[in-house]
Amino acid sequence: MSQFNWCHGPHCHTYHTLGRIRGVKGNKVLRTRKISQSSHYNLNDWSTRWWAYFCDERCRTDYIHKHLTAIMRLEPRTEPLETSIEVQQTKELDWRGNPYINKKIVEA
Repeated sequence: MSQFNWCHGPHCHTYHTLGRIRGVKGNKVLRTRKISQSSHYNLNDWSTRWWAYFCDERCRTDYIHKHLTAIMRLEPRTEPLETSIEVQQTKELDWRGNPYINKKIVEA
């Protein structure tokens, strides 16, 4: 298995940045960026797992915009989800000593 992924951004190869230029004089191209899999990111954390597949936030956003409808079809939501709760009310004092009612949501 390769130690690299190619950026999955659908337009990555069209962005005019120096890091994407490849080739010799007279035969240059803009190429999709390569992403190292041996990075310092924790791939078990949802907020950093993205960076194993996208070189930057622009490419990640392009991918989401292109594929959002197909992604949502994987697990369609046809009815709302619900969680049983209880609302607890307690009388407390604010920092000036004035009484107020504090409402707290507790799962049932």
